[in-house]
Amino acid sequence: MFTGLIIEMGEIVSVKMRSGGAVLSLKADEAASDAKLGDSIAVNGVCLTVIEKSANALSFDLSDETLHSTNLGKLKRGDKVNLEASLSPDSKIGGHFVTGHVDAVGSIRSKVKTGDMLKIEISAPQKIMNFLVEKGSVAVDGISLTVVDVLGDGFTIVIIPHTAKLTTIGFKGTGDTVNIEADILGKYVAKFLNKDRGKDTGFMNTLMSEGYIK
Repeated sequence: MFTGLIIEMGEIVSVKMRSGGAVLSLKADEAASDAKLGDSIAVNGVCLTVIEKSANALSFDLSDETLHSTNLGKLKRGDKVNLEASLSPDSKIGGHFVTGHVDAVGSIRSKVKTGDMLKIEISAPQKIMNFLVEKGSVAVDGISLTVVDVLGDGFTIVIIPHTAKLTTIGFKGTGDTVNIEADILGKYVAKFLNKDRGKDTGFMNTLMSEGYIK
C-alpha cells in the first residue's frame, strides 16, 4: 500500500527483456538506501518487488502483464520514473491510499500553464471513467492528485510547482502516456452498487434521482 507521495525520481539504467517479461534496473538514492530485498516499491505507480539492490540502485522483475498493461514497457535508458516506498506502521498518511495496481494507461491530451500552475487534460479508457469524480482522488504515474473536471473520455488535474519540479508530470508532454489508478474506495462502491442494482429499487432510485449514478 502507498500514499501517492513521491519520494524521488529514479533514472532507468536498463530494461532487459527475457522469457515471460523483463528485468528493470534503475538508479535511486533515498529509495535504495532504505530498501531491502523483497520490499515493495511503486515505480510510476506500479507496485514492484526489489530483487537486487546496492547503495544507489534497484532492480525489479516485470511480468508480460505489467509490460503490456502499464507504461513501464516503454521505458528506456535515461528515462525518469516516480518512486515511492510502501507504507510502514509508523508512516505518515498523506495523499490517499494507492495500491500500486494500475487500472489503465492514459495519455496527456493537453498541458496549459495558468499562472504558476499547470492544468493537464488526460484521456482515459471508458472502463475507469465511472470511478472518477470531481474533487476525488486519482493516482497518475503514482502521484496522488485531485480530479478537477470529469470529461466524457478523460479528466483534468492541476499541478502545483512543487509537484511539477519533483515528479515526472512536470516535464511530460502531449502524447506521453501515464499510468492511472482510480481511488480504491470508488471501485468498491461501484462494485457494491452494481451488485445490488435492482435488489433495493427505492434506494437505487434515490441515488439516480440525486445524480449519484446513471
